Amino acid sequence: MSHYDVIVAGVGGMGSAACYHLAKRGRRVLGLERFDLGHVMGSSHGLTRIIRIAYFEGEQYVPLLKRAAILWEETGREAGTQLFYKTGSLDIAPEGAGFAESSQKSCLEHDLPHEMLTRAEIARRYPAFTLPARHIANWQPDGGFIASERGIFAHAGLAMKHGAELRFNEPIVSWKITPAGGVEVRTERQTYTAGSLVLASGAWMPELVPVLGRTETIVKQAIGWFGVRKPELFQPDRFPVFILTVDEGNFYGFPLWEHPGFKLGGPHFAREPIDPNNPDRTPSAKQVAAIRDCLRKYIPDAAGDPMTIKGCMYTVTPDEHFVVDRLPEAPQVIVLSPCSGHGYKFCSVLGEVAADLVTKGSTPFDISSLSIRRLAA
Repeated sequence: MSHYDVIVAGVGGMGSAACYHLAKRGRRVLGLERFDLGHVMGSSHGLTRIIRIAYFEGEQYVPLLKRAAILWEETGREAGTQLFYKTGSLDIAPEGAGFAESSQKSCLEHDLPHEMLTRAEIARRYPAFTLPARHIANWQPDGGFIASERGIFAHAGLAMKHGAELRFNEPIVSWKITPAGGVEVRTERQTYTAGSLVLASGAWMPELVPVLGRTETIVKQAIGWFGVRKPELFQPDRFPVFILTVDEGNFYGFPLWEHPGFKLGGPHFAREPIDPNNPDRTPSAKQVAAIRDCLRKYIPDAAGDPMTIKGCMYTVTPDEHFVVDRLPEAPQVIVLSPCSGHGYKFCSVLGEVAADLVTKGSTPFDISSLSIRRLAA
């Protein structure tokens, strides 16, 4: 039976970052992944993920985001590749709906540069948008996107450089606490032991943590790349990442990058339940139609035919906030998921947080609002 200091369950966005930070601190790390490295069965594929420093989901996330941005840049440099592309970010919504205002509040609370824009100002700066009259936006210059699959490869490669052992296509069957106070993890191949366990298995977390199985919902989300009429409007040096709230729902989009199509995802709340063990990730026709309708109405120069359509999974808590905590009944086990569809941007820093909890017993970040105990209350 092989023994390690730490076992990390899942080598996707969160798990690869945890493997890297733990190995960099000299821990003997085993990462276990049920699929290939960089697979498309989870929540981190699709080329890019938005990183917003202004955060309408809650200003308590901003310190984590500021550190995440620094770490994405540092990790890219260490890996010899660019991971963070700064384009600025727009949170666009009807005035009074609360999304743009909450984004602005997070900037005010944390002294972030920002600017509130009217519909006319949005149109002047970013003529690709055709917005309803009541729409406003909070613009923040430090947002952008992360090359998401590249980020996983970078974290995994650096983890191995620092001595981590990563194993792929090896699903975890079960885990338990050992009499000595460590953990025993059984896979389809063999059994391993470690002093600590980091659970970062995304949509498979309910199978590993019973309280999450009773409270989480696993849903499928659609993302697509569409033909553009005026590609000059959507270049990274002149078009920001954005969240767009309209009557049809909440959508998110990116400038053109690597793929020749314009990427739009959503609608955020039009989620369809999925069993993560069902290999079909095809988005429904209803979801794709909603995206195309959004493009025709609000971003018409990117409303061409679909070029690539993909599905990904959200693992959603009742309040849509993360779970980053020790298991109350097993403090040697760190829960590093679920993230409710807005977590990838945090991978770099939450990997560091997991390493803090394992090696120091605490983290300088306030993660009290992300406690697992709230789900059992």
